Amino acid sequence: MLGARSLPSGYNPVAESFFGSLKTERVFFENYKTREEAKGDIVDYIEMFYNSKRRHSYLGYVSPKEFELTWLLTKAA
Repeated sequence: MLGARSLPSGYNPVAESFFGSLKTERVFFENYKTREEAKGDIVDYIEMFYNSKRRHSYLGYVSPKEFELTWLLTKAA
């Protein structure tokens, strides 16, 4: 059985997954003229798409909005 001590230093699969998605879904298709333009676009991606609409495996492959709505409906029932 692998323990945390057997993982390479700095290994963070959650961060690697996020940055992989960011690059393949957004950054690789853009040609930013300035750093500020890139920052704005990346913030938009995170706030408007990744956190609200994208399906997350942790939530049973539903978006955070769908998960929250289901949870609220369950609590109200």
